[in-house]
Amino acid sequence: MEECKIENLYNLDETIAKEIFRGCEYPWEVLPKIKEFIVKLGESLNLDEYNKVGENVWIAKSATVAPTAFIGGPAIIGKNAEIRHCAFIRGSAIIGENTVVGNSTEVKNSIFFNNAKAPHYNYVGDSILGYKAHMGAGSITSNVKSDETLVVVKNGNESIETGLKKFGCMVGDNVEVGCGSVLNPGSVVGRKTNIYPLSSVRGVIKENSIYKKQGDIVEKI
Repeated sequence: MEECKIENLYNLDETIAKEIFRGCEYPWEVLPKIKEFIVKLGESLNLDEYNKVGENVWIAKSATVAPTAFIGGPAIIGKNAEIRHCAFIRGSAIIGENTVVGNSTEVKNSIFFNNAKAPHYNYVGDSILGYKAHMGAGSITSNVKSDETLVVVKNGNESIETGLKKFGCMVGDNVEVGCGSVLNPGSVVGRKTNIYPLSSVRGVIKENSIYKKQGDIVEKI
């Protein structure tokens, strides 16, 4: 599945977590590594640019964090990030530069590339949001199947066993997710794709697509 490979989804120069992807073919392979990676990376950060707050939480001095936000460790909040009112960062989260984690948005075990935004009532769990990816209001990544079996990435007749029980969505660079959409477990959304509001997304969506509904996906012109 070429479209699911890291190099076809993400510009690794747009994340402080570039090294976590080294040696991996598919991005979901890094999900079990995020917690340990943050602790190691955090200890190497320049304390002229970052404050260490509590246990294994590093916040860039240029970031804006609302006093009502909760940030659990391990976590790294990047330069010029904005963590808004009542944001809930549960831990194992890398929040890149110029990102937004918005009002009542919950994040756990996820990576936000630079300029990624989940600004209004979102849930991002066991997922990766690429450079300039944007989650519309109320859109979420669903990260556990209803029958709690292991997640399989499916693309037509092809499939990849991930071995993961918790796996939300791999959202490529410059993806726009419409308001109220659900990205189901094991979804992969290619670069520069637009998801219509109120969509239920499953499987692999090619880059440069417009996802109107299941079975109605067109290429951008």
